[in-house]
Amino acid sequence: MSAAREILAQELAALAFCWRLERRDGVTIGLTSHDRDMAIGGVTYRAAPGMLPSAVRRGSGLTPESMDVRGALSSDALHGPDLEAGRWDGASLWLMLTEWTDPGALWLELARGEIGAVEREGDAFTAELVGPGAVLDMPVAPETSPDCRAMLGDAACRADMAARRRVVRVAGVEGQAVSVAGGGLAAGAYAFGSLRWMTGANSGIVQAVMASDAGGVTLADPPAFAVAAGTLALLTEGCDKRIATCSARFGNAANFRGEPYLPGNDLLTRYPGG
Repeated sequence: MSAAREILAQELAALAFCWRLERRDGVTIGLTSHDRDMAIGGVTYRAAPGMLPSAVRRGSGLTPESMDVRGALSSDALHGPDLEAGRWDGASLWLMLTEWTDPGALWLELARGEIGAVEREGDAFTAELVGPGAVLDMPVAPETSPDCRAMLGDAACRADMAARRRVVRVAGVEGQAVSVAGGGLAAGAYAFGSLRWMTGANSGIVQAVMASDAGGVTLADPPAFAVAAGTLALLTEGCDKRIATCSARFGNAANFRGEPYLPGNDLLTRYPGG
């Protein structure tokens, strides 16, 4: 009988849940439902007795795993501003079961996946776990569309983005408008692109760019935290996903992932001209 089976077969076992969360920027934290910290595998799992998982659904079929995690916001681990800023969106999560009298002797994986929707209610939060099986819900074949379905610079687009990224120094921020010190940006080049904060309180957060001119860009949302003059940011060009832009600006019409000349349903309703 394995060690895990022996522990779980005991009449009395001191069990605790452990969560390991890894953000996309590399930040990793450990939390446990026990009332004391535990060090397992080089990671310190901080006591978070208020955190509880909902029922974990697992099966051998094609149904994806699902789970909700509820807990209290903590300034040392998860706190409101970081959740609202999207720092934890898409973070990897593992839910493990251990025995707190001998941490790590029992290390049973209950679920894994990515953090999906996060909701905040006062001083508490609820995070949804999206399991690996969720990819089975994706379409098998892409739908036709007049616009390109690829993301600029991905494996389908193949556009070289090396010269289409630029590190800038921010001169100031007013609402959603971000002005760049020295200007000199190509007007319209960064519309539908992105801005990644490299320094300051927003460091690591990526925001969508809606419009741009020579002096700066307009973001889809205001920055989550205050931005000081001199903050560095990485601007990445965007694309409006039209065949004309793909051909004229990027010279990449051969990799256009759309059907701009495919007749639509309105063809059936047309009447002959006079």
